[in-house]
Amino acid sequence: MDMSSINSSLCKLSLLQRKQPDDFSSLDQVTNALRDAGLESRNLILGIDFTKSNAWTGEVSFNGESLHAIGDTENPYEKAISVIGKTLAPFDDDNSIPCFGFGDSTTHDQKVFSFHNDHSPCHGFEEVLACYKDVVPNLGLSGPTSYGPVIDAAVDIVENSGGQFHVLVIIADGQVNFNPSVSLVSVHICLYVILVLQFSILFSFWLIMKITRSNNPGHEELSSQEARTIKSIVDASSHALSIVLVGVGDGPWEDMKKFHDKIPVRDFDNFQFVNFTEIMSNNKSQSKKEIEFALAALMGIPLQYKATIELGLLGHQTGRARKMVPCPPPLLYASRPQGLDSEPSDISSSTVDVSAQVCPICITNVRDLALGCGHLTCRECGPKVSNCPICRKRITSHLRLFP
Repeated sequence: MDMSSINSSLCKLSLLQRKQPDDFSSLDQVTNALRDAGLESRNLILGIDFTKSNAWTGEVSFNGESLHAIGDTENPYEKAISVIGKTLAPFDDDNSIPCFGFGDSTTHDQKVFSFHNDHSPCHGFEEVLACYKDVVPNLGLSGPTSYGPVIDAAVDIVENSGGQFHVLVIIADGQVNFNPSVSLVSVHICLYVILVLQFSILFSFWLIMKITRSNNPGHEELSSQEARTIKSIVDASSHALSIVLVGVGDGPWEDMKKFHDKIPVRDFDNFQFVNFTEIMSNNKSQSKKEIEFALAALMGIPLQYKATIELGLLGHQTGRARKMVPCPPPLLYASRPQGLDSEPSDISSSTVDVSAQVCPICITNVRDLALGCGHLTCRECGPKVSNCPICRKRITSHLRLFP
């Protein structure tokens, strides 16, 4: 592509960016406008978040159901996949879509699993949805959340393709997980007594911490998951890859909106976040909401594609991509003998007992810090968050618990 063609496309993109969703009457019009602005045939990669927080971040947006609940009504992930399919399918070269899951009990924050045992891609979004529905009933939501592994897997695909341009779409609730089945009645009673007895000490401690944090705004350190994700995004900017994170569920999404500022200088701006729930909750027709989502998700891709051309990334292999071998899909119970149907419930119960003891943020340390709302975290994670990860109330106090 010569410079005049690039400049022409940039002018068309500038005009497109001034348009509003109401300027379009169909997704086909959006597709044609994006193609005219320079978004040509591209290869798609899909990543799905299976962290445990999906079990509770549908409290408001999905009537209290798990975001991965499979039933007569489409869950938020199915809706997002369907809309993405309508929007992006026309740009896919061969209708082959590598699909990965992450954050479940087999991958945690270290690996990804493929939707097929042989790691082959899905063919079309209908197969993506079919495989998704097959996988969900047979996996265990876990965590913690890190986008690093799925980004690394996408970079590996780009490298193996000889540097062809790809778009990685990650659909995620963006939150750390917790165990929704834990009863907190007894905890509230004990905490009430403890808080009354130690209120003065606790308030003094909280006040000192508040003053200290106010005077040291840069003191907060990144979690290992954030650090891994940021490193993967930076590394990916050396490849012909655009990353779109689609947020589903209740959020809160304030931290994700600020996440972009935490990412250091890259070869090009390769990451964008789109709040799917916010767009789909607007008081508009379904078609208008789909158009708004399509524009938000795809507007930056033509410019990113041009950047990969100008930087010489398109068609280039770096030799530095991290080799990622996906795990097989977690269909552990799908092929179990009929006589063992009762065993999964025992395993699930055991998992609940274990997870009830660990911090809902890091899913590693024991719960030994009480928040003012009555929920528990560990001493390392609690001071790093401003809102309770469970009820989302503002944290006004912390109380260390001792065995």
